[in-house]
Amino acid sequence: MKKILLSLLCLVMLVSMVACSKGKKDTEETTTPDTSTDEVVTLTGTGKGFGGPITVTVKKQGDKIISVDAVGEKETNGIGSNAIEQLPKKIVEANSADVDVIASATISSQGLIYAVNNALDPEKYPAPEEESKVPETPQEVTAAKVFQGFGISNVGRVGPGKDDTDTQVYSFSQVFAHTLFDEEGKILSLQVDVLEVATPNYDGDGMPHFSGFPGQGGYNYDENHDEKVEGKTKDTEDNFQTEVNGWVTKRERGDAYRMNSGTWASEMDSYEKLFVGMTVEEVEQWFAKYTSDLNGRPLKADSDKPEDKAKYEKLSDAEKDMLVDVVSGATMSLKDGHGNIIEAIKNSYENRVGLDITDAASQGFAVLSTPRVGPGKDDTDKQVYSISQVAANTLFDKEGKIVALYVDTVEVATPNYDGASMPHFTGFPGQSYNNDENHDGKVDGQLTATEDTFLAEVNGWVTKRQRGEEYKMSTGTWSSQMDAFQKLFVGKTVAEVEDWFAKYTSDLNGRPLKADSDKPEDQAKYEKLTDDEKAMLVDVVSGATMSLNDSHGNIIGAIKKSFESRVDIDLTIK
Repeated sequence: MKKILLSLLCLVMLVSMVACSKGKKDTEETTTPDTSTDEVVTLTGTGKGFGGPITVTVKKQGDKIISVDAVGEKETNGIGSNAIEQLPKKIVEANSADVDVIASATISSQGLIYAVNNALDPEKYPAPEEESKVPETPQEVTAAKVFQGFGISNVGRVGPGKDDTDTQVYSFSQVFAHTLFDEEGKILSLQVDVLEVATPNYDGDGMPHFSGFPGQGGYNYDENHDEKVEGKTKDTEDNFQTEVNGWVTKRERGDAYRMNSGTWASEMDSYEKLFVGMTVEEVEQWFAKYTSDLNGRPLKADSDKPEDKAKYEKLSDAEKDMLVDVVSGATMSLKDGHGNIIEAIKNSYENRVGLDITDAASQGFAVLSTPRVGPGKDDTDKQVYSISQVAANTLFDKEGKIVALYVDTVEVATPNYDGASMPHFTGFPGQSYNNDENHDGKVDGQLTATEDTFLAEVNGWVTKRQRGEEYKMSTGTWSSQMDAFQKLFVGKTVAEVEDWFAKYTSDLNGRPLKADSDKPEDQAKYEKLTDDEKAMLVDVVSGATMSLNDSHGNIIGAIKKSFESRVDIDLTIK
């Protein structure tokens, strides 16, 4: 009897367990699917990312966001792409675009969030307007006399910020201004570019880096730009040369270099257009009256700085309207730690030279940086290192022939180089190098860079033309030799300049061939020339013997690069 009762009890327990299990399973199945009967609506939106437009497809069911798909093909891989991949899920989970941005991808995040808001409420968040394009047909400019000017301004900076190990970031900016003036000093055409170089612990993607010279131990390195230092850069000559060869200007950084109102290049274009027709004095007056005394940016009505607010309120309504137009295209500073654009334009006027031309169809400007292991070593057998930056300012006619050319070079060496007029760079604060203080070929000790000496060295960099009569060559000054080459190349296309260089200069050192060369290779190359070609070279070397492409700088490469970066102008001389 007991056995029967026990069997019945087990049977009841088994049935109960199955029923409980079935009930639990049914509950899970009924809570998983969405029972809403609202129609699924698909919306699209657009925002402005770091590299270009970001588009989203948002699906809503009733008041609930059920999916977000985002596309931003021009966002930086590993940085902006993180926002594209991670934010949609966060927005769905929050059922709102009010979410935190992704670290190190602020602009991309803001662009994606705006795109979602544009999809959800296009009236409150209108689609961003496309950036204005430069007119295909340039405005015609006429003048009785034209002057070509080139100016440079060098600025050192303590910053931006520090890395996660509390090590300071340092940077320097070089502003290059290529300007055409009429006989009254009014700007006919203006091209500005900037080379900004930072220590490699700066986390900005796209910023050119410099660790210092070989032997200085390298510098903290944020390799993947995530605001965390991975280690130090390699303390080698190869790394030194790779870094300098990789320097690019802000225009060359292109669409990846975003500002508040577009790219750096588009904002600079707006300023250039604004300043055409002004004298340099009028540009300086405009800057003094209409920009912040705190940061050099155009004044705005909604500034939260009392000083800027007070300065803005003194303006007339017409002046305020003008500033509204200006800041719609450009909000960046014209003078701050990122560079002194106003000073570079002023320097270009002071360095101007008159041109004997009838017209010009395009204007090109380029900077080409070259590293050098040398010249030589000091008396302690410590290597000298140097960096040369060739700047070429060129005007071309409709056929691409050079109608005017102006070349200058900044050459900077370690302080153990004994040249008296050579600009020096010891390194970033904390770095040291041998120092030949009185330029007598003997090292006087070690020079350790401080923040004050770092800023003073960068601010004191001068070009080879600015070094003037002190910079002697075998046949005159550097400037007079460069003038001779410039005169030679007028009337030639860039391809013809390259052909001339290939045929008439040494393959060993880039200097014009000579009859009395002691190098067999140069002698053999010279003997293949005709008598007329040899006579032409005699004329050339009477005024210029220096190299056009060596470790002191690639002048031919800079001229070619200026043609590749040219912009159309329509300049006619009356």
